[in-house]
Amino acid sequence: MLEGGGGGGGAVLKEGLVEKRSDGLFQLWKKKRCVLTEDGLQLHHPKKCQQHRYPQPTIKTVDCVERKDKYVYFTVVTTEGKEIDFRCAQDEGWNAEITVRMVQYKNKQAILAVKSTRQKQQQLLVVPQKAA
Repeated sequence: MLEGGGGGGGAVLKEGLVEKRSDGLFQLWKKKRCVLTEDGLQLHHPKKCQQHRYPQPTIKTVDCVERKDKYVYFTVVTTEGKEIDFRCAQDEGWNAEITVRMVQYKNKQAILAVKSTRQKQQQLLVVPQKAA
């Protein structure tokens, strides 16, 4: 969850419009259709079809949440260190939903890592017996 790449499957958990600050000189706010799935966060052009997707960011954390007027401003920090600024209406709750899903994903990854380590330890304890 919340990792980039792939075909972008998984169940849709939340979908709607957000505004993303552009990387250009003027840093304009541009509307994007945002789809949060079990596999990641996808950004699409608001009026184009599914095939016009932007690369999915690999999210490390949600940072810098601020409420001003009718908007919530928040920054998504990717594992590559890139910061992506978003804003949405206060009642949309995108920042909270992304954060909750990110924590759930990290918890699942930690559980899988512990299980994998335990399996490896058990395999090391099982010593093959020599035939008599």
